[in-house]
This record gives sequence, structure tokens and C-alpha cells, in this order.
Amino acid sequence: MVLGIRGLHKVQGGVETHAAHLYPRLAELGCEVDAIVRSPFVARSEREFAGVRLRRLWAPRRSGFEALVHSVLGVMYAGIARPDILHIHAIGPAIVTPIARLLGLTVVVTHHGMDYEREKWGGFARWILRLGERAGMKSSQARIVISRTILDAVARRYHIDAQLIPNGVPLAGEAAGSEHVQRLGLEPGHYYLQVGRLVPEKRQLDLIQAYASRKRGWRLAITGSLDGSEYAARVAQCASVDGLVLTGYQSGESLRQLYAHAGAFVLPSSHEGLPIALLEALSHGLPALASDIPANVEVGLEPACYFPLGNIAALSEGLTRLQDSPADPDARAWRRRWTAEKYDWDRIARQTLEVYRKACGER
Repeated sequence: MVLGIRGLHKVQGGVETHAAHLYPRLAELGCEVDAIVRSPFVARSEREFAGVRLRRLWAPRRSGFEALVHSVLGVMYAGIARPDILHIHAIGPAIVTPIARLLGLTVVVTHHGMDYEREKWGGFARWILRLGERAGMKSSQARIVISRTILDAVARRYHIDAQLIPNGVPLAGEAAGSEHVQRLGLEPGHYYLQVGRLVPEKRQLDLIQAYASRKRGWRLAITGSLDGSEYAARVAQCASVDGLVLTGYQSGESLRQLYAHAGAFVLPSSHEGLPIALLEALSHGLPALASDIPANVEVGLEPACYFPLGNIAALSEGLTRLQDSPADPDARAWRRRWTAEKYDWDRIARQTLEVYRKACGER
């Protein structure tokens, strides 16, 4: 049973993308998987996704309360359903781990990142998230972390072991149609792409500022839901910048085409666990430019692919360098192969199943 995700289908977020790839594969390996999902993000009619049963529970539509309330309801539901494993994702929902243990459940927690470092949270929310991290790491039977940066932090703070199982990415197919790209006014091979939620730590405003100051040429496509938040509204106010295209939320074939036909991918974020969007871009062979935060550096790109976080001038110079670099089909093919070998979802699913087996043996 899975707890800590909004949904599995057409829901934007790194944890949700992780779950959407992982759990159908675990179902193929013979697991019976129930995913506890949140009512605002999943329609009543949706009962199943790729072999995973969806258990829709109510959650409030209020940031800061949504995850906490849903996690409490979810752990009570799990206490009644009695799964072999309750797998909790992210340190916010992990605050209910001690309750799950009191209910006699076997708990695995995946630590996706230090969410208390996100810019949107105030002091009280950061304290709750730190409490959730401690509860999840100290109270669970098994712990998974998605990056070595998190692994080292867990060992340093809690003197406890965890299993490093990174995010993965499916091997992208060869580029097909481009009708979705052209519909957005983009020319294949001549635009920068940034994909992610419109939240302060993704630093879309840094990217827009750097883009506006570079020499003219490629367009900039920023993909993410304009969800009505204050930050998203600030991004939307920049829509008049010449060459900027705000695509809104994209998924499926339209998102695949955006990746496949981009000239380069850019990730200026200040906080990541292990950036799935960057891995997806690399799986399409895209040259990339990313901020030099530890999670991005851990992906293993060449030093020239990184710029100092928040340095607008360096980001602008990097954009110009990408635009001026000639297309290299051999380099793109190498990036695709390298990413597929290093971040294989099938191997990740098997590693996760082994964690479950060991956790069950410790009951």
C-alpha cells in the first residue's frame, strides 16, 4: 500500500512521476499494489492505473494541510486494510510512521529530499517537515533514499542505514511527430525547455531574467501548471517577454514531443531530490544546463553543464553557449544510452521489491 502521493495519472510532481513508473512495474513483478490517492487530484471514476488499484481518500485543498490530513486518514485506512507493506513517500507524510508502527504495520519510507529547504515554507511548516523526516527515518523498518546526498545526510543526522535507490527514467523513443511543438509556436531544435512545477525553488524567474538578457535566437518553453499560486502568477506576468512560451501543464505525447524536439534543457532550481525532469531530458539526448546544487551535480554531467545557483549572468552565458554549439547527433545518442544504463526503472523496481522482502522478514 502506497501513501504520500497525490495521484498516479496526469498529476504533476516528482514523487508522483516516481510512483507512476515504479508501481506498475512492481505489479508486473507480482505485487498487489494499492495506492492511496487524494480526492482533489483523482476523479471518483478512476479506480485503477496500469495494474495499480487506486484508493481515493478525501484531502483538503489547502497547501500545508493537504498532505498532513491525508496522511493521517491514509494510515488509519492502512490500519484497517492490513497490507504487508505500507510504503510512505516523502518526509511530510512520513510524520505518521510512528502511528503506522503502533498499528502493527511494516513501514518502508522513501526520502525524496529535504523539503524543509523549499522556499515556500514558513518556520512552522519547516519544523513539521523536519519532524516528519526524523519520524520516518527512525521509526520505519526500512528506508530508501534517492540520492547519495540524502544518504549522507541521513547517516550524519540519525546514525542509521538506508538503501540508495535513485529515481529512474524510461528510455525515450526516437522523435516522432512535432505537431504539438508547432502548435505552441516552437521550431524544432531551436528552443530551450524547462519542465517542472511553477514553485519558487524551480527558479523559473531566474531563467526568464537570464533568457531576456542573452542574445536573440532560440525561444524558451516553460512547461508547468499555471495553478493560481502567487509564484505562478508572477511567472505568468512575464509572458510578454519576447520569445517566451508558457505551455501550461503537458503530459503524454505532447510532453514527449517537447522533450524530443528541444535544442537544450535548462534546470536552474535551488532544491531537488534527484531531478526526474533532468533525467527525462537526458533520456532524449538533450544537452543540459543546470544549477550546481548537490542533487543536480550528482547526476554526473560534465562540469561545463553547471552554473552557480542564482548567478543570472552565468546562466545567460550558458544559454548563449548552448545556442551557439552545433548539433551533435552522436553526443545525443551517447546521452540516451548512458541515461538508460544508469537510471533503469526495471532494475529500480527489483531493488525496491528486495527492500520489501527484507522488511517483511524483520517483522
